[in-house]
Amino acid sequence: MAEITEVAVKVRSDVEAEDSAFAWLFRDEYPAIVRTAYLMLGDRQAAEDVAQEAFVRLYARWRRVSRYERPGAWVRRVAIRLASRTRRRPRPATLTEAAARPEPTADPDLRRALLALPANQRAAVVLHYLEDLPVAEVAAQMGCAPSTAKVHLHRARRRLAELLGEETNDVA
Repeated sequence: MAEITEVAVKVRSDVEAEDSAFAWLFRDEYPAIVRTAYLMLGDRQAAEDVAQEAFVRLYARWRRVSRYERPGAWVRRVAIRLASRTRRRPRPATLTEAAARPEPTADPDLRRALLALPANQRAAVVLHYLEDLPVAEVAAQMGCAPSTAKVHLHRARRRLAELLGEETNDVA
């Protein structure tokens, strides 16, 4: 009987440790993932929904993913894919919501231009320029080769220059 009690205590402590590690990762990564999704979607509620769905998927696979070197990168990649698949649905914001939540991109023209980009180009720009990730990490987050990420960045810069009326000499 004592052996069964010891096993039950061990199992309970293992579960509590896993839950604690998940909670820590959630607290650490959730705001950044919401920000990335918001920059991709332009809609705070949709960004929060994407982040929550990504964390639900992480929790369902936590035993396996928790052993990865960077489980936060896994959940971010899931969120990026979900955001790329999410259609933007206009949602009226209340005045208090708009006042309470500052825009991550201060320039409204830049925000509109980002939203006009295809999903892969927008993801590459958000990750590289706004989240300050190197190209190799952008590629890893997007699930593509670094050369593909560079192509997305190049095309996005060229398209942003067109949309913003900037010169494209340095983009070419």
